[in-house]
Amino acid sequence: MKLKGKTALITGASRGIGKAIALELANQGVSCLLLLARNAQALADLAAEIEELNVQAIPLAVDLTKVEALSTTISQAWRDYGPIHLLVNCAGIAHQAPFLQSKLKNVQEEINVNLMGLYTVTRLVARRMASQQDGVIVNVSSLMGKLAAPTMSTYSATKFAILGFTQALRGELASHNVRVLALLPSLTDTDMVRQMQLFRWVVPSTSKQVAEALVKGVLSESPEIFVDWQSRIAAIAHRIVPWLMEKVIQTAAPVYEPSR
Repeated sequence: MKLKGKTALITGASRGIGKAIALELANQGVSCLLLLARNAQALADLAAEIEELNVQAIPLAVDLTKVEALSTTISQAWRDYGPIHLLVNCAGIAHQAPFLQSKLKNVQEEINVNLMGLYTVTRLVARRMASQQDGVIVNVSSLMGKLAAPTMSTYSATKFAILGFTQALRGELASHNVRVLALLPSLTDTDMVRQMQLFRWVVPSTSKQVAEALVKGVLSESPEIFVDWQSRIAAIAHRIVPWLMEKVIQTAAPVYEPSR
């Protein structure tokens, strides 16, 4: 897919990886960026920055978990700014905690945003892409979608689910000329990650590196996009010697005091 002159919708665009992807796509020559997130002010600031690059940027402040509001927003955006050629599902949250200490409200929030929010946006956009017989969908999963990690059980579960959803959708939409890809960043230096206890021996990527990997993946035919050599080797090793990789991950995981 050539990016120049296209319209792209990015969820989770107000910060972190989503923001970096928006800026990278602007530099790649897309004509219009639809920026979707909950933080209206952050979106407005990003839109102003992007428009300095002579790219149209439209902030769409909406909560992914509000289905009716989201449906209205997508419909209006498609009507007002033309067909969406690229959808990047980047919105996501993580609550790090040992499973036995996890809070149900946090578990529900992760599932609602990471999985149901992604599903809802994709459903709204994919139907229109299928009708126009053109489009690319990139679902941002994670290396934790292949190697589940202690203290990240719900996050890992949602990212595993995203990979399964992506694979199923790839087969279903192929006949409609809609490509469906998965982006699998590992630990990335973002505001969300800075609030976590980090895993030992993992070298964080930058958001810009993730955004650059996405662009290369969209331009290629690869169904899964890895960001760095570390992620690719870990995924291969887990496929060959899963028991060893599980021991490594368990050793690298942060240590929490047991709850009393």
